[in-house]
Amino acid sequence: MNPEWLPSTRTTRSRSRILRAIRLLLGASLLVAAPAVAFAQDFELEEATIAEVHAAFLSGQLTCVELVQGYLARIEAYDQRGPQLNTIANLNPAALDEAARLDQALASGGLSGPLHCIPVLLKDQVETRDLPTTYGSALFADFVSSRDATVVTRMKDAGALILAKTNMGEFASRYVGSGFGFIRNPYDPRRNPSGSSGGTGAGVAANLGMIGIGEDTGGSIRGPSAVHSLVGLRPTLPLVSRYGMMPANPTTDTMGPMTRTVMDAAILLDAIAGYDPNDPVTAMSAGQVPDSYSDGLSEDGLDGARIGIIRDPMDQALDTDSEGYRQARAIVDAAVERLRALGAEVVDNVAIPGVDGINAIYSMNSHETEAATDAYLAELDDPPYTTLRSILLSGRVTPWRATGLAGSLGKTTSDPGYLDYLLARDQLRQDVYQVMADHDLDALVHTTFDHPPSLIAPDVETNPSPADDYGLGDNRLISPVTGWPALTVPGGFTPDGLPIGIEFLGRPFTEGMLIRFGYAFEQAAGHRRPPESAPPLR
Repeated sequence: MNPEWLPSTRTTRSRSRILRAIRLLLGASLLVAAPAVAFAQDFELEEATIAEVHAAFLSGQLTCVELVQGYLARIEAYDQRGPQLNTIANLNPAALDEAARLDQALASGGLSGPLHCIPVLLKDQVETRDLPTTYGSALFADFVSSRDATVVTRMKDAGALILAKTNMGEFASRYVGSGFGFIRNPYDPRRNPSGSSGGTGAGVAANLGMIGIGEDTGGSIRGPSAVHSLVGLRPTLPLVSRYGMMPANPTTDTMGPMTRTVMDAAILLDAIAGYDPNDPVTAMSAGQVPDSYSDGLSEDGLDGARIGIIRDPMDQALDTDSEGYRQARAIVDAAVERLRALGAEVVDNVAIPGVDGINAIYSMNSHETEAATDAYLAELDDPPYTTLRSILLSGRVTPWRATGLAGSLGKTTSDPGYLDYLLARDQLRQDVYQVMADHDLDALVHTTFDHPPSLIAPDVETNPSPADDYGLGDNRLISPVTGWPALTVPGGFTPDGLPIGIEFLGRPFTEGMLIRFGYAFEQAAGHRRPPESAPPLR
């Protein structure tokens, strides 16, 4: 590999630590080259779905221990060696013990729940009481919470196994942090994985875990999903509890699934959605959660739907004469024809008033961050830092992230600028409602990014303004600004093999409808494919 892309010192240290952890989990006999786990002849770990794994468990073809061993071998081969994706922050040291317990539960009483022994890659912004929670920062390298986040509790109650906490952009922005260095995109390890849930995205895409949890303030679920040929759901904000997750802007912060299929995203959403008294905003979800998001999905789910297509770029920095833009446009054109072929009534080139100012509206809100962060840190038992200001005064936060966070110091929701943001947000939301009503639309569709991911800058860890064109063509912000749910599904690939995501946006609490639309599109298009940098182990 070109020396300019070699990992930083802290990334190398992280790799050595995780390799030691894998050796301890799999046994001292692990050789330098990661061995393939000997699965039954008809079972393939790569691209396996929840339903396929459960069928293999029930038939005796596969054990939970074997499944976890398979993912651990792939983590060594591709995260720590090979393309060195650097997606894993901390492995669960009890993963194989938990797997053995789940095997015993299956033998004595059947599947323990809808997520029985499904290995989860969990963004390291989310608290676990048996693993460090670092937020991607060296400042919290040894911090272990005394509690599990609500989503963690709910996944465990459904039988899931937390395999690892994933690397993330420090304090939830971009794809680099002082804790573990930068994450690589497995479809081209020279390119960025989007952020800030880039570790979850790259890990699920490369089959280092089965499903993942990301966090989305301004696109951090859907961005990494789009550039990794994944399904990513940003739910309506009150649908999924944020209890146990470090906030950024509470009026747009949420969590959701990152998976390789729409069905798996629906199954995961079933497990985590619903009211949690620890996050009172979720009380708005009462009566809004169906019996199951995974029931009734069919290939004709788009038949009769009215879909509006947004073609106007939302990123004003984008060069619409660029080759990357033309490549993304070609994928949109093909998606529109696919929607029509699936029976949808398409209203093309829907005009949203002020669409070119959506990203600017989102950037107006730096008023919530300091107070929300300080209140969250005050809830923790003995954190190493207790305020956002003290975190920044440490001088150890990655320069780009430190610069961004510094802009929120001293700002409050009592500032006049916050009222300006709220008024602009509410006007945009009203405009989108009106456009959908005028055209009698069920959902809007657009690309997640109007451009493929850019190259990682050589100075991304040291420069407060790295020249990497990060987030070019970003269309993700209409969802958090309106507060509406959005589902990204694989839309296709550029001629260079880089994924482009297609995003469905719907009114509040229409996740079931979006999942139905996304499933029909996915089944017909079949665009999901794994990265060539992480092939099956043999």
